[in-house]
Amino acid sequence: MIVEGDVRKRAKRKRKKLYDTEVKKALTKIWAIMDCICGKRLAPILKEILHILERHKEIKVDRGTRKKLCQISAATIDRLLAEARKKYTLKGRSHTKPGTLLKSQIPIRTFSEWDDKRAGFVEIDLVAHDGGDAQGDFAQTLDVTDVCTGWTETQAVKNKAQVWVLEALQDIRNRVPFDILGIDSDNGAEFINHQLFRFCTTEQITFTRARSYRKNDNCFVEQKNYSVVRRSVGYGRYDTEAEVTLLNELYGYLRLYTNFFQPVMKLISKTRHGSKVMKKYDTSRTPFQRVLESPHISEERKARLKKQYTSLNPAALKRAITKLQDKLLKIASSMKHIRIQKNLSAGSDNNTLLGGYSAKGLSEKTDYRAFGEANSFGFSPKILIVLKKDHKRRKRAE
Repeated sequence: MIVEGDVRKRAKRKRKKLYDTEVKKALTKIWAIMDCICGKRLAPILKEILHILERHKEIKVDRGTRKKLCQISAATIDRLLAEARKKYTLKGRSHTKPGTLLKSQIPIRTFSEWDDKRAGFVEIDLVAHDGGDAQGDFAQTLDVTDVCTGWTETQAVKNKAQVWVLEALQDIRNRVPFDILGIDSDNGAEFINHQLFRFCTTEQITFTRARSYRKNDNCFVEQKNYSVVRRSVGYGRYDTEAEVTLLNELYGYLRLYTNFFQPVMKLISKTRHGSKVMKKYDTSRTPFQRVLESPHISEERKARLKKQYTSLNPAALKRAITKLQDKLLKIASSMKHIRIQKNLSAGSDNNTLLGGYSAKGLSEKTDYRAFGEANSFGFSPKILIVLKKDHKRRKRAE
């Protein structure tokens, strides 16, 4: 008898698949409704979300599929969704200009000094919607994040003038389910000014600032700048009244979706073993759940939040957000086209800058993503830098 093959190789043990196509189909739908979050964040809340979606008749599964979804692990979720996950990312830029006024009166505080056991201590920041062109006025989003609960509120303003920033902050203060006890900002002049300093002094709110050029001092809000703002409205340029109104309408739905249905994990400890850093996180919970756990928030406020929670449908919120995103995309694209046409009509100025590249660069076919970075010339910032350098080089040669 002749045996062919490598005797050292063992035959692979074939296991019957526990999670079939129906489970994968239902899981993918829930994952999409939950804004494509990772398995570790989705697993602890999956059973509750499935119940809510079934109650609102957004999903229908049989008993066996429901049982499997309720016992699925975070690792298995990530493995089943690996194929569907390969689709999304981008970068941003800073527009913070230092505000020297009052710096000596406003103390510096780092992220490690925050009391993260009590709700009410928030970090604030502005997210610029310039689309890669920092010229002129454009919309900004004020992002306010509570350190303890992760509760996040956003509001768009027409520019970074102190009066609009303070007005938006007062509106957000009236919306959050806790009293604001402390505010921590970066060193931008939109925050380091007499108006905000006087407001905090009058309302007995602790006002602190981060160290210059140390983004990690505002790590909580910096994280939300991407996960909440950029992922929802992208990197396009929004500079009209209609776009600011639309942004705020979108944020009205987004605050409910993010705070009631988006679970987050908080870092418990970080230890270094040689070259490795070991991080431990708590079980993921939504900001709403963390607010309910807080002993410093009144039962009356908690009761109002619970009543509001029972009336919310995450799938309906997601649909409303997507609809407004499409509308925003349409307006932003039309405004971008108008800006390009204006630059084309200017003619001579653009040709001086772009030289032989004008026909290629200003083509309508050039598209740097609807929610991507682009400027009024129709170029991505990196391409524009290369063209400027090339123009200077040719000028020197002449």
